[in-house]
Amino acid sequence: MLNSLNETSDKAMDIGERYVNTTRQYLKLKIFQQLSVSISMMVKLLAIGAFVFIGLIFFAIAGAIELGEAFGSTTKGCLAVGGIALVFGVIIYLMRKRINTLVLNKMADKF
Repeated sequence: MLNSLNETSDKAMDIGERYVNTTRQYLKLKIFQQLSVSISMMVKLLAIGAFVFIGLIFFAIAGAIELGEAFGSTTKGCLAVGGIALVFGVIIYLMRKRINTLVLNKMADKF
């Protein structure tokens, strides 16, 4: 009877150890997957953001030149484009909580 209990407890320990090892391996794979998704998303965001930023700069310069010709002064054109950029910046600042909520909800779906 004592041997039977000993064998049963040994089997239970083996099963417990296998469970812990399997869980550890699963967690390592899950962490790797989450890191891969996060890094991939960051690289794509950086690459796309860089080109969009460059495009916006060129549009702003072209708009400033065109408005400068319309106003008769390049300085006034640059001021107008700068003012428009500031207005967009203030709007985005005022909407920051909505943007945070949107980003968190999207990230929660991924993770």
